[in-house]
Amino acid sequence: MTSVHDFTVAAADGTPHPLAQHRGRVLLVVNTASRCGFTPQYEGLEALWRRHRDAGLTILGFPCNQFGAQEPGDAAEIARFCTLRYAVSFPVLGKIAVNGPDADPLYDHLTRARPGLLGIRAVKWNFTKFLVGRDGRVIERFAPATKPAALEAKLEAALSATG
Repeated sequence: MTSVHDFTVAAADGTPHPLAQHRGRVLLVVNTASRCGFTPQYEGLEALWRRHRDAGLTILGFPCNQFGAQEPGDAAEIARFCTLRYAVSFPVLGKIAVNGPDADPLYDHLTRARPGLLGIRAVKWNFTKFLVGRDGRVIERFAPATKPAALEAKLEAALSATG
């Protein structure tokens, strides 16, 4: 069975970023955008990261411009925005597509493993979140409107799981 650890994505600088390097950690995978109504969630994501990274959490942000062209910048602009506006220190990787024929294979896997409401695979909007266990299996999918603070109990459960 394929796990998230089997994928390699592009880092913000375009170099390969094998997700196998996160084996044994809980991942929160989020498609992000700098000009979205949900953009302030960066603050909550950063708070989760700072609170739980030593316990084994890694948050991976994937900028995406597929929803209302709300992430038009290049990697340098995105990094500058995330750092200056929200003091983001978790990994923000290369810009990707999450839906359609150009969807990154990681997102194809995530949406197959955990489709949304009514079994719809497509990512609905920016800041859709996927919680991945230490074993690389997708645990749960959260809607864009789900604030990072609301994930606290689920994160703690995944962090304390031994499987």
